[in-house]
Amino acid sequence: VILVTAIPFGIYDLVEAMDNVESAEAGGDRFPTTRVLTADGVVSLIGCLLGNPFINAVYIGHPGWKAIGGRIGYSAATGAMVLILSWFGIVAVLMALIPVVAISPILLYIGMLIGAQAFQETPKAHAPAIMLALVPQVAAWGKLMIDNALGAAGTNAAAVGLDKLAGTGVLYHGLQVLGGGAILGSLILAGITACIIDRTFGKAAGFAAVGGVLTFFGFMHGEAIGIGQSPTVALAYLIVAAVLYGCARQSLSKPVAAPMALAAD
Repeated sequence: VILVTAIPFGIYDLVEAMDNVESAEAGGDRFPTTRVLTADGVVSLIGCLLGNPFINAVYIGHPGWKAIGGRIGYSAATGAMVLILSWFGIVAVLMALIPVVAISPILLYIGMLIGAQAFQETPKAHAPAIMLALVPQVAAWGKLMIDNALGAAGTNAAAVGLDKLAGTGVLYHGLQVLGGGAILGSLILAGITACIIDRTFGKAAGFAAVGGVLTFFGFMHGEAIGIGQSPTVALAYLIVAAVLYGCARQSLSKPVAAPMALAAD
């Protein structure tokens, strides 16, 4: 049972850390990825051996923190402050005095900068891939909101019935499938789309094939790790991979410039 939870969470943490290191590089600060990930894992392991249930993380939003003046001492100061507040039991007092809505705007600001960076630092032609990458995340968020609302009412989706939810326009099963393993799903869908835009159909087929394998074992579009978790979705990925492979065999060897670029020339 522990591995069923630990494996997807570990994959998520690894991919998220690499994404954040890449985000920092796009913001002008380059860090060695291998060293960062190794330090992240070693510190988390030491903490676990000492009884700490919370893993270390390469925190999201480097460009945003940098934009508001954060530098190398920001993380150290944050850690020291959290440690002191925890020692003296002040965290609960602050949470009671400061409403969550007063803290949320800073997260909104960081998210806004990260989203803007995604469009600013990638080729303009890849904008559709970025938008598609957001879809699994939105689906996962939507499912979470539904689960929380039903939980507050003392029930759940299974008790209400998926048919009744669908009858009111709440496509719960679709959100569940699309939002399962959202971070990996976003990477695969964005990779397929970007490669199709660049007409590198062989790479797109590779992304689709990997997506099929991950889906079959529940890492994507599934609620649990196992064999044959979402076979129909996995089969769809493999069909897409086969079609893209056929396109790669029939397409030109060199990518073709976008129509707008040709018109400009």
